[in-house]
Amino acid sequence: MSLRASYTLFAPLYDRLVARATEPARRASLARLAVPAGGSVLILGIGTGLDIPWLPAGPLYRGIDLTPAMLERARPRAAARAELRLELAVGDAQALELPAASVDAVVAHLIIAVVPDPARALAEVARVLRPGGRLLLLDKFLRPNQRAPLRRLVSPLFARFASHTDVVFETIRPPELRVLHDDPALAGGWFRRFVLEKEQLPDACCSTT
Repeated sequence: MSLRASYTLFAPLYDRLVARATEPARRASLARLAVPAGGSVLILGIGTGLDIPWLPAGPLYRGIDLTPAMLERARPRAAARAELRLELAVGDAQALELPAASVDAVVAHLIIAVVPDPARALAEVARVLRPGGRLLLLDKFLRPNQRAPLRRLVSPLFARFASHTDVVFETIRPPELRVLHDDPALAGGWFRRFVLEKEQLPDACCSTT
C-alpha cells in the first residue's frame, strides 16, 4: 500500500490518534518560529492542520501534503484562522516545487520519518532554505549507536504504510544545516525537537580574484 493510500485511510482517525499527544511538542516547536511579516514559511506534511492553530500571523505560509484527504481536513482549521496568509496544496516533501534559497523557514512536524527517503527530504529542505533560514523539526529519531532492536525490526514493515521507526538523524542531516537546538520531546526522547539553521558552505561561496 502506498503512503498516499494509507494516509487516505488514516485521515478520519488521524486527529484522534495524534492530536492530544503531540500538541505540547508542536506548540513548543512553533514558539521558536521567528519570521518577519511578509517572510515565507513552508510547512511540510501539514496533514490535517494540527499546527495551524499555533502559527503566528505575519508570514506567508504554504502548507503541502501528499494526501488530498488530509488537506481536506486541514481546510476548516485554515478557515478558522482568517488572519493567516496560508495556502494549502498537494506536494511531495522529497521533490519540492520551489526555487533554491526561496523560503525563510521550514516547519517539518512528523513528516521526515514518514517519507520513503528521509535524507532526500532533508536535502530538499536545505536546498529551498535561504542562508540563515531555519528548520523547525519534530519527529522520531534514534540516536547514533542506539540499539532499539524492536524499532529497527519493525521499521521495514511500518515504513510501507505509516512511518520509519529506525531513522538516525545524525546520518541524514545535510552538512549545511547546523543544529541550534536538539531537545527530547515525546516517548522518552525518541521524538526529538530541533532548530536547524542553514549555513553558507565555503565551497558554495563565490570567490574573487
